[in-house]
Amino acid sequence: MLDPKLIRESPDLVRAAIAKKHLEVDLDAVLAIDSMWRAQLQEVEALRATQKAANAAMAALPKGSPEFIAKVTEMKAVSAQVKEKDAQLTETQEKFRLAMLSIPNLPHASVPEGRTPEDNVVFALHGSHMEPKPHALPHWEIPGFERLFDFARGAKVTGAGFPFFIGDGAKLARALLQFFLEEDGKAGYVEVSPPIFVNAASATATGQLPDKEGQMYETTPDRLYAVPTAEVPLTNFFRDEILEESALPVYRCAYTPCFRREAGSYGKDVRGLNRVHQFDKVELLKWVHPSTSYDELDKLRLDAEALLRKLDLPYRVLLMCGGDVGFAQAKKYDLEVWGAGQKRWLEVSSCSNFEAFQARRAQIRFRSKETGKPELVHTINGSGLAVPRVLAAILENNLQADGRVKIPEALVPYFGKEYLSFK
Repeated sequence: MLDPKLIRESPDLVRAAIAKKHLEVDLDAVLAIDSMWRAQLQEVEALRATQKAANAAMAALPKGSPEFIAKVTEMKAVSAQVKEKDAQLTETQEKFRLAMLSIPNLPHASVPEGRTPEDNVVFALHGSHMEPKPHALPHWEIPGFERLFDFARGAKVTGAGFPFFIGDGAKLARALLQFFLEEDGKAGYVEVSPPIFVNAASATATGQLPDKEGQMYETTPDRLYAVPTAEVPLTNFFRDEILEESALPVYRCAYTPCFRREAGSYGKDVRGLNRVHQFDKVELLKWVHPSTSYDELDKLRLDAEALLRKLDLPYRVLLMCGGDVGFAQAKKYDLEVWGAGQKRWLEVSSCSNFEAFQARRAQIRFRSKETGKPELVHTINGSGLAVPRVLAAILENNLQADGRVKIPEALVPYFGKEYLSFK
């Protein structure tokens, strides 16, 4: 959520930022609601001042006197007005809150112009994705793939996009999670095991609501949401709290299964492990001082990159353009690993700076040493990493002539074997 003061004082700046994200928001309507709320607030405050003055006057009058009785009658009418105006003010205040939730975060000045994914900028490239891989296949076409990754039975038990991981398939996924968590711990992130269901307040704080209802699984009658990412419970860990400035930055990581409906997804991009409704992921999250947040974003991105380097996978880093940066993000990098069998890039992490956007919604603050007053933290997060597409890239890039997959050296201690066999 943006600072209402910014919208009131610099509406043209906000309009330009919204235009850079290629989103449609009726800012004039938001400003009109804000003006109405402030006008109603003034009316209520004036009526309350009248009440206060009348109470003082009544205290000086003899009880039961004609003047006292007249004042009581007058105050009953004022009280009725205050009650009516208060109700109107509360209603308008809620309308303003909802209107503010419709306004996206402002993109950072370094975010490039652009409308579509084709306008994203290649920020960095690591490894040779053009190196010939004569035995590479799309991972779902590897002979015996279904023995370790059973989509058909998963669809029978739950539905499409909920596969069974079996035997060494399950073991390899677990090895990746252990590797990610161990490496993230070495980078300074404290591991957390969070709830995998969150309430509406938590989803609103991080920006999933009211923007992405259609992508989440919701329980009834409790109205809890299965987490689309550990970002949601982790960010809300400090909701409505004030940290000491000396505690910043705070680094956390968490593994959770993640659940996404992926409504509208279809075609070749959703084959095999490319896009599933339940998947495992390790999330990196930071609460940082505003003055260091962009340095911290770069550090987090490098931490995620280090995992791909240690797995010896070719990857690239994209700096996302305005139209692809996301509703809540101020700046975002995507990490994409090369799928040699599909001959395409597969996103495995998004590293984002939200500045104070989430912190204002969640009221996560720190107490400034200089002023002693609470200020909003900046939140930063990224995947470190998501399992399915990393696993797919390992299968495709390391497929051998005999149908086995060579396990990256860094992963062998966790998997226990140098090769994965589908037989």
